[in-house]
Amino acid sequence: MAGKTAMTMMITFWLSEHPSIVGFRWSHTQSWGSTWSFLFTSIAFYLTLSLLLHLFLTLIHNRPISLGPIPAVHSLTMALISATIFAGILLSAAAEIRDTRWSWRRSKRTPLEWLLCFPLGTRPSGRVFFWSYMYYLSRFLHMLRTLFSIVRRRKLSFFQLLNNSILTFMAFLWLEFSQSFQVLAILSTTLVYAAVYGYRFWTDVGLRGACFPFVANCQIALLGCNVACHVGVLLLHFMKGGCNGIGAWVLNAVLNAVILLLFVNFYVKMYLEKRKKTTSSSVMMEIVGPCGPGPGPVGLVRREPVALSYSGLGTVHEVSNKEL
Repeated sequence: MAGKTAMTMMITFWLSEHPSIVGFRWSHTQSWGSTWSFLFTSIAFYLTLSLLLHLFLTLIHNRPISLGPIPAVHSLTMALISATIFAGILLSAAAEIRDTRWSWRRSKRTPLEWLLCFPLGTRPSGRVFFWSYMYYLSRFLHMLRTLFSIVRRRKLSFFQLLNNSILTFMAFLWLEFSQSFQVLAILSTTLVYAAVYGYRFWTDVGLRGACFPFVANCQIALLGCNVACHVGVLLLHFMKGGCNGIGAWVLNAVLNAVILLLFVNFYVKMYLEKRKKTTSSSVMMEIVGPCGPGPGPVGLVRREPVALSYSGLGTVHEVSNKEL
């Protein structure tokens, strides 16, 4: 029991009570990548590199290139980073609520209201914003998934490029304007990322994937959570006399709406295309089975079960589980 308590205290210290976390302050002079010029330059570099790599490989080398264990290592790394950020911001939010709850008595705020709506005048400093900064930096590691997709499958999607660029831009806005809603957004996003990248690691090492579109379902759940949180922020802004960073929140809501519309548009098209292929799908199910290849009639070609891949929480496309 004493050992478990000591371990819990050590984890809590390193994730929420370390001086570097408690004393963090978002600053253009002290925080790496905190300037507008860096943000726009890095996004422009990401877009340009992706386009040039796609064009180069299309012209020079038409066959997919194997990356070996690199995608699996990246998936495992991102799963661990996402889980760490989730745990860190969860413990940090609990510590901030514990330390500042006394100041909410006049405004009669609850912890949930604080999570959705920061009081006016909130500065980007302290535990929560440290993990928000870590999340912002992790966005650049997510972009590597786009390059993997280009090299392995020659697929370059406008949606994938736009999605990664928008999410990086929004993470910067959260810090720059101490935007409300970011704590719950980071909690839900990193939880989904931990599950998605853990699943990708599972399939990258050659293990069988799920019998349903796991990644796409996770993205739908995340989008639904974001919509609910945005409604909560809007209500609290008018009921509680204002939320901090509401201007950045409006832009955030618009960008999230763009992602939602693009995703729903693709999902509807995918569903309609699947209905047109009902006959061929039923033949495939007889040969392959619902979750994997099984014995089929002689002379028929076996196919891998089809799953949905939402690369980097970017483009959804149908690929075999071996390609996820």
